[in-house]
Amino acid sequence: MQWRYIHTGSRPPAENMAIDEAMLIAHSEGGTPPTVRFYGWNPPTLSIGYFQRAEREVDLQMVRGRGVGFVRRATGGRAVLHDQELTYSIIVSESYPGVPKSVTEAYRVLSSGLLHGFRKLGLDAVMVGLAKTDGDSAGIPADVSSACFDSPSRYELVVEGRKIAGSAQMRSKGVILQHGSVLLDVDTDLLFDLLRFSSVRAKDRMKQSFKEKAAAINTCLAEKGKPPITIKDAEEAFRDGFAEGLDAELAEDEMTGYEQGLAQRLLEQKYSTDDWNFRR
Repeated sequence: MQWRYIHTGSRPPAENMAIDEAMLIAHSEGGTPPTVRFYGWNPPTLSIGYFQRAEREVDLQMVRGRGVGFVRRATGGRAVLHDQELTYSIIVSESYPGVPKSVTEAYRVLSSGLLHGFRKLGLDAVMVGLAKTDGDSAGIPADVSSACFDSPSRYELVVEGRKIAGSAQMRSKGVILQHGSVLLDVDTDLLFDLLRFSSVRAKDRMKQSFKEKAAAINTCLAEKGKPPITIKDAEEAFRDGFAEGLDAELAEDEMTGYEQGLAQRLLEQKYSTDDWNFRR
């Protein structure tokens, strides 16, 4: 089966989220094939999950002061600092052959491309099944921060016990949107400066815990005595990885005019508005 492969470059936070939803809508209407999209962020951005409470969990004054963008995703999960990373999204019908009906199992299938990509970079990544979900704040242990890579999910991609990819998923109009972050490097200090904590002591404790639970690609490579990779290296590895994991040919393409128009309206009417970003 042939899928589209689209690289939209680095864009502002609201535009990135608008494009993902526009692609979902276009696919639901039968106007586009299944799609894998790669993108980046300009400026570096803190995104929060649909169920998170922005003013309670995020230091918005610090976000503005550090020149970091901010947006609420349509998917669940926790906060992610999008900076030194490759971001991906997958748009595919729920009825696509081989995609399980279960959200959890669909995540496992669609994330197999990540697994192949990490292995192509020389990392011994594995997918580990866990018992907890990564939806809203309910059920998250008290000693877990608001950061995505510190929160439990049903299937984790790990290298030597540390989480190395964070993804989230939503379903609408009969279509699955899954997107996520592949970290090349992570500024843990900046991430934790952008989040709220009950005390400095709690912040320091959770930051240390985060460093033990999460890892970025170049950190893992350095531990193996290997040189760091570039974004281009990651794009090549994960494009091949998704093609292999999805058993699909990824044909390079661009957004349609219809998708561009939808994305512009969603940017203006939804993702750039306070009603959306601070709704909780």
